[in-house]
Amino acid sequence: MLQLESRVVELSLQKLKSPQQVYIAYSGGVDSHVLLHLCAPMSLLQNKITAVHVHHGLQAVADVWPIHCRSIAEQLGVDFIDIYVDARSAGRESPEEAARNARYDALKALLSKNDVLMVAQHREDQLETVLLQLFRGAGLQGLSGMPEIMAFGKGVLLRPLLNTPKQIIDQYARQHDLNFIEDPSNQGIDFDRNFLRNEIVPLLKQRWPSIDKTVSRSAVHCAEASELLSKLACDQFKQVYQTKDATLSISALVKLDVAEQALVIRQWFASLGLKMPSRAFVLRILSMIQSPFGDLRLQNQKHTIRRFRNSLFCVPQQTVELPEQGVIWSNSEAPLDLPDGAELKIAYAPSGIDQSVWFRSHIDVRFRSGGEKIALPNRDGRHRLKNLYQEADIPPWERPSIPLIYLDGRLAAIADLWIGSEFYCENKPGCIRLIRSQKNKNRKGHDECVLVD
Repeated sequence: MLQLESRVVELSLQKLKSPQQVYIAYSGGVDSHVLLHLCAPMSLLQNKITAVHVHHGLQAVADVWPIHCRSIAEQLGVDFIDIYVDARSAGRESPEEAARNARYDALKALLSKNDVLMVAQHREDQLETVLLQLFRGAGLQGLSGMPEIMAFGKGVLLRPLLNTPKQIIDQYARQHDLNFIEDPSNQGIDFDRNFLRNEIVPLLKQRWPSIDKTVSRSAVHCAEASELLSKLACDQFKQVYQTKDATLSISALVKLDVAEQALVIRQWFASLGLKMPSRAFVLRILSMIQSPFGDLRLQNQKHTIRRFRNSLFCVPQQTVELPEQGVIWSNSEAPLDLPDGAELKIAYAPSGIDQSVWFRSHIDVRFRSGGEKIALPNRDGRHRLKNLYQEADIPPWERPSIPLIYLDGRLAAIADLWIGSEFYCENKPGCIRLIRSQKNKNRKGHDECVLVD
């Protein structure tokens, strides 16, 4: 039988730059104990290793595990930290998902640039992952299973034992007489992964003894195909994506066939940092292209898919309370925070509002109540805001939060869109221009093409 050696870890580490710090996720179980035992004596990791134990607070028996883990880390001469998290399920999260998310969030927070987190997932874990994804109807990305290396927080997550059989890990533990924790919850079948591990996989291995190896190979094939598909999706996405407002052009989208449209929709979700929609939901989105109907709400993601003119929007579901009396802009040289999270500030320009008028006026910012009109430079008559918004292709859901700037009680400007003719000046130094922008805008750029399903 094959022997497990530290060379396995070294080969994985060679695929990375020299790590600054190496954190090892150490539950105290046999797999993570073996990984820690392999890494502790490695010369290239000396003074870099920290064993990290995450306490989920879900079992009373687990309260003593950090003590055990700290003791083992001290015996192996590595640093140790324990982290307590609240892993209780919230919303529609499964208990498994809640625990995993809490654990990963805590571990991500540890990593700085060039840091590595090692986890001890092995080939049977990969088998279970692929089977779970298959039963959930996943596409190529899901059937690719777990990658050996992936970005994780500010650093990298590494699975050096991913192609190692479970029996080799157990054999190593016996040979070195390792003292590890047996988690009693692993013997139950309430959770999907435990059910697979304890009931289904043993039966499958009776019939196909090498199933973990062959399924792992299939996962590699799926990963390669997924990467090619992702490149195709990126190329098509860039033709359809509208950078200005993170929307999709419907006229460009309809030029693709249905399968390509679905790829673009999924890439759109990835670019927005959202979870991938189901196939049924993607098809509902595509049906909006052919026959517009009501908005589509994304359950548990607090976003809504909306169509306006030639664009598909993904709009946050947020309730913005707009003050009926407006907001006084007392220090008009400083930015003004707006209720929708944007800010309004001024800049000096060759044309805009006459600064002599601006600085001697009482300035207040109000929001649309209905019936407002404004006269514009070089245009006849007074114009209803509704008509101006329509001309400018401003979506209806954005209109209520557009700030209206009043000088001494008279409507002088509509955000940074229009300036009233009686306040407008040009060819004069130091005119006032308004700038409205979102603060802390955390949206991935459309060049970050990572297809997830």
